[in-house]
Amino acid sequence: MATLLIVHHTPSPNCQALFEAVVAGATTEDIEGVRVVRRAALSATPSDVLAADGYLLGTPANLGYMSGALKHFFDQVYYPCLDTTKGRPFGYYVHGGNDVTGAVRGIETITTGLGWRRAADAVTVTGEPVRADTEACWELGATVAAGLMA
Repeated sequence: MATLLIVHHTPSPNCQALFEAVVAGATTEDIEGVRVVRRAALSATPSDVLAADGYLLGTPANLGYMSGALKHFFDQVYYPCLDTTKGRPFGYYVHGGNDVTGAVRGIETITTGLGWRRAADAVTVTGEPVRADTEACWELGATVAAGLMA
């Protein structure tokens, strides 16, 4: 069975809504043979990353960058996972008050360094999420999970 690891920092109701939509998409009944593991960014480990076949990342944009929690996650897993996880699929979503550019750039730079392969377009949301935003997150979760089906 394939494993999808969702690593998230969810400090606000807006981030929670996006996270729940991603999980709902990844666990929809149409997805078979994929185990979904959820980890808060501050508790995810290199072992979690090495055990997974694909990744979904979620973060708020804080002060023009990804959250410190997601950056901490990357700092902890980068070198232990660098060679082993090359080519694995990933997707991500970012929520910000008015700008997510720096967070997107940071995630893209780090995942490029890891050699991960983007499996779906990023979902970026500014302001309060609307239905189209949560639907896009649902699609993100479903798309990345479906890509792991045997």
